[in-house]
Amino acid sequence: MRVAAALLSSALLGIYTPVQAQKPVIPTGPITLIDAITIGRRQGVDAAIARLNLRATEARTGQRRAELLPNIDGQAWYLRQTLNLDAFGIPIASGVTTPFDLYNLQLRASQRILDLSAIARLKAGYDTVNAAKLDARVVGDLSGAAAGLAYLQVLSADETVRARSADSTIAAELLRQARRLVDAGVSPAIDVTRSEVSFAAVRSQLEVARNAADRARLDLVRALDLPSNSRLQLADSLGLSAMDIPREPDEAARYAREHRAELLAEQARTGAARRTLRSIQYEYLPSLSANGAYIETGRRTGTLAASYNVQLLLSVPILDGFRRQNRSKEERARLEIQEIREHDLANQVETEARQAVLDLASAEQQVAIAGVRVKLANRELAEAEQRFRAGVAGSVETTNAQSSVIAAQDALIQARVSYGTARVSAYRALGVIEQLH
Repeated sequence: MRVAAALLSSALLGIYTPVQAQKPVIPTGPITLIDAITIGRRQGVDAAIARLNLRATEARTGQRRAELLPNIDGQAWYLRQTLNLDAFGIPIASGVTTPFDLYNLQLRASQRILDLSAIARLKAGYDTVNAAKLDARVVGDLSGAAAGLAYLQVLSADETVRARSADSTIAAELLRQARRLVDAGVSPAIDVTRSEVSFAAVRSQLEVARNAADRARLDLVRALDLPSNSRLQLADSLGLSAMDIPREPDEAARYAREHRAELLAEQARTGAARRTLRSIQYEYLPSLSANGAYIETGRRTGTLAASYNVQLLLSVPILDGFRRQNRSKEERARLEIQEIREHDLANQVETEARQAVLDLASAEQQVAIAGVRVKLANRELAEAEQRFRAGVAGSVETTNAQSSVIAAQDALIQARVSYGTARVSAYRALGVIEQLH
């Protein structure tokens, strides 16, 4: 009885196991870019759904495995009845019997001994599970990449706020200089007006930058699936970093073919399609199974008599209306479609890898050029300020020079963001975003 109770408890637990929703983990300290990517891969909504889809796929494969495992069931019944003996057509027995009791206990078992088709279907299920695992990894990588890009946007917005704050300080100083020169009678009053317009424009840009920074932080919180009131501290800054991935296009393409989870998943699906086709072809072969039963019957529980039967069954398929032939044709067509998808995805993976390393190289050059541009713009502004203080130039030169500085700073920030984006995209395109550092 204890064994039966244990089996019943296991069955009931298998029927319903509640799934607890995973609570998001809120970072308590500053987070780096790789921290954001890791949290996005773990806590992203799409990644969580992909993991649940994997569990469903594993459960379906478990159902296929059940075809090759023993089936055991028990049955017990009690019957109280009467019989009309005349219904049996026996001349010496007639009339209706007095009521009597019958007790029946049965234990039945069956087992497939050899079924190549079921074995092939199970192996196809394993390939499908492997593809689902890789799909979950793909979705996790995409969620991590989205979180990484959101992190870079926050860095960009913070850099812009700092740049506009510095520009506001410079614009205020230029305005004070213009007022002193006008009060001294060295410069015309229009120089003050120009400086006031320039100062107001920079202050407006500063407010826009602050709002953009706040919105970027909200986007990052959303990408990490955190409560909207979460306050995050960022530890990284925009800049160049060392990388340990292939940088040549040909080498990057080969590396991506070996590491991209999408392509590995597609290869697993192709393998599953081949095994499914093979399982249909195996249906033409005989299968062997065994079943049996142990029965106890009697009119009283204390006097039950035992009996049993054992059966060995060899099943040989002969004709099923050509259903198997048509199923085989259908599955072969699906296999050819899957092979086309795999080939197309392989070309896509190689192309994305080549484009990623090209974009990365270009982004590095853009950062270097933008850095030189900022230095030149700052030199121009310094020289314009000297000329303005000396009274040999008006505020037009300083205003234009400050506009050049603002444009150069924005170009440098954008170049750094483009580099960070290209860096994340390169690791993603090569299938190793988890190795980003």
